[in-house]
Amino acid sequence: MLLTVLGYYGGYPYKGIGTSGYLLRDDDFNLLIDCGSGVLNELSNFISPTDLNAVVLSHYHHDHTADVGVLQYNWLAAKKPEPLPIYGHTQDFVNFAQLTSEGASKGIAYNDYEPTEIGPFKFEFMRTIHPVPAYAMRITKGDKTIVYTADTTYFDGLVDFAKGADLLITDTNFPEDVTGRKWHMNTQESGTLAKDAGVKRLLISHLPQTVDSQTMLEQSQKYAGNIPVVSAFAELEINV
Repeated sequence: MLLTVLGYYGGYPYKGIGTSGYLLRDDDFNLLIDCGSGVLNELSNFISPTDLNAVVLSHYHHDHTADVGVLQYNWLAAKKPEPLPIYGHTQDFVNFAQLTSEGASKGIAYNDYEPTEIGPFKFEFMRTIHPVPAYAMRITKGDKTIVYTADTTYFDGLVDFAKGADLLITDTNFPEDVTGRKWHMNTQESGTLAKDAGVKRLLISHLPQTVDSQTMLEQSQKYAGNIPVVSAFAELEINV
């Protein structure tokens, strides 16, 4: 499995860098996880968007879905014989309905009480704590696992969900000094989650535009201990 970061900011793109989007490739299967602003343009540096096999969305905030519409236009113009499967939850039926676009894409529902097979991957979902319904993902192939927290504040259930993952991707929108009631994790919480869950690597994402990414990386590393931490654009191989 090869995971490529296509955008890593929260909220809005900044200086040519987009919001949340991750390309997961395995052999000939190309999967896009979240599709934020600027993601489609970055994706085209690696594969044609019409070579995607599926898209999975964690929730329907615009910084995770802004490029879905233009991706649908791309597929419509390409006149592909089969629609692009776009997986989403049905807790917001209005937004879920928009995942289906005639001649371009088909919305497929997932839930948090049974696994979903998408190509060579098994997806398990867990609802997070966020102002709108959002879902973390545990993605498994063989004995290798990637966990993506999606948008969430810290809660104890994340530790068990991420336990032993080969790669943990965390919503790290705040530096360590931002505490109290918030809808995203800070660097202390991301690093501590990685350490408590015993993961092999930590990728911090959904970063703020107003704090240097190196500062976010160093703070997360401080709390993660010996677990390697990376940030920003990266290509990470998870051998199966």
